[in-house]
Amino acid sequence: MERLQKVIAAAGIASRRKAEQLISTGHVQVNGQVVKEMGIQVEPHDHVEVDGVPVTTEQKRYFLLYKPRRVISSAHDEKGRKTVIDFFPEVNERLYPIGRLDYNTSGLIIITNDGELANLLTHPRYRIEKQYTAKVEGIPTVEALKKLRAGVKLEKKRTAPAKVKVLSTDRTKKMALVSLTIHEGMNHEVRDMLQAVGYPVNKLSRERYAFLTTEGMTAGDSRPMQPQEVAALKKLACTGKLR
Repeated sequence: MERLQKVIAAAGIASRRKAEQLISTGHVQVNGQVVKEMGIQVEPHDHVEVDGVPVTTEQKRYFLLYKPRRVISSAHDEKGRKTVIDFFPEVNERLYPIGRLDYNTSGLIIITNDGELANLLTHPRYRIEKQYTAKVEGIPTVEALKKLRAGVKLEKKRTAPAKVKVLSTDRTKKMALVSLTIHEGMNHEVRDMLQAVGYPVNKLSRERYAFLTTEGMTAGDSRPMQPQEVAALKKLACTGKLR
């Protein structure tokens, strides 16, 4: 038997917290009866519906995608632009991305139908590292790097300290390649951080998500995740340690 909110989250309908809200506000039925109590447990043969839509337990699917630029990190796009889900036409399960990458940012993104894993990896309390490579205008100074390492004050809040280093410079073109590692997930955070210290980003790619990297992949490539990778991600999110 499983708790009702966990079954809803595992089906990819909502996060565990949102599932609890759906239950408490009368959106969920079990075997034709509205259920509002927390802690209700259901068995595999029970018929669960959310707003009249049956909840089915799908096989869990996990993929890594090297998202190209000019692709939307969403399951659907109102403007008809290509989305990350369009790279998986043969998969029958309802997939969605964990987190987001900007339209013009390339790099690694996890695609799944596991709502529980998505909730773990996107919750603010879990410090999952994401490493980016940015091509910026100008050559960052020592002072600018210090500001990034200390945290940068943006419009809404101060960012957490970042790991940063200059990978290469081109003084003729006045450009530099910078590696920046963060664990937060604010919209446009890396671009805004570099802009805030005076170095606009021309090109940005996420090269690493936790211990997962783009090694051996090119833009548009995808691969199934190995069971040990999924298990390690869950352990890392819950404990902060791989071992």
